[in-house]
Amino acid sequence: MTITTRKPTGKVAPPLILLEGGEKAGKSWAAALLSASEKVGRTFWIDLGEGAADEYGAIPGVRYEVVEHDGTWNSLLTNVLEIRDIAKQASENGEPPVVLVLDSMTQEWDLLKDWANSRARKAEFNQKRLRADPNAEIDVSMNFWNDATTRHRQLMTKLMTFPGVVVMIARGKETAAVDANGRPIARKKDYSVEGQKGLAYDASAWVRLSREAPPLLVGLRSVHSGMQPGVDKPETLKDFSIEALVFDRLRYNPQDATTRDLAVPADPELIREQALSKESTIESLKALWHVAKNADLHDEPITDAAGKATTLKELIESRAADLAPKRVAAS
Repeated sequence: MTITTRKPTGKVAPPLILLEGGEKAGKSWAAALLSASEKVGRTFWIDLGEGAADEYGAIPGVRYEVVEHDGTWNSLLTNVLEIRDIAKQASENGEPPVVLVLDSMTQEWDLLKDWANSRARKAEFNQKRLRADPNAEIDVSMNFWNDATTRHRQLMTKLMTFPGVVVMIARGKETAAVDANGRPIARKKDYSVEGQKGLAYDASAWVRLSREAPPLLVGLRSVHSGMQPGVDKPETLKDFSIEALVFDRLRYNPQDATTRDLAVPADPELIREQALSKESTIESLKALWHVAKNADLHDEPITDAAGKATTLKELIESRAADLAPKRVAAS
């Protein structure tokens, strides 16, 4: 086996901002103001169950576009993919970075939780329980949660490799602190971001807004202006704006940025999308084949670009044949 290595670029990746806080704390307002900045290009706003997008269009100077969708997962993911293509084109043309606002990621995870619950209700063991008692508690087993998490990771992979600025809005609140046995701890509070549990891990900057206190920079992943965990306390921000955070604090330079280099998740739909990408090369197809084979997905039923039934193995081999003078079998 030959190990392939490269030197790190040292370049700043496009920012993935988590903006969270309690109700009416100004999260959506702050995101809307970013669209008024001359440093950004087109701003796309996907409203998921929050309903602020239309009204906040009256804020002087804002210029975002509301993305229409039907509220389904497929509609959400399709829109994100199309906006990512627009952002990539803007980046290649040297234009100001495209901004994508998702309001909110709390609702995104609620959508997936509802999907997991709906699938669980249709499972045979739960159907028997419901026939005996229509009000019986539904057991949402781990396989349903795993599928929901896979869908979330599919979205997050697109956001983490987005060639522009992404603002993820989420709800946050104080919760009762509990011990290892789940018992409340007297006079102690914890804080919880409402969304998939890995949401804050994926963000490059994490800001908390509140009605009672100034904006708080909870965490930051930055060589130039980072925060040392366990040493630096969350920082109070004066005159907070997402524009200042992105371009001054994170030092994001769209002309000298590089998107994150992420391994392809072992998900058949993601592998299919990568295989059909216009940017596919023989080397990238070989890498996809190894991912599919190691995850035992090579015989997974899939559809090709024309909608014809095939398998991942056959799809990758077919794409390799299109790119090479002679057919190169995946091996």
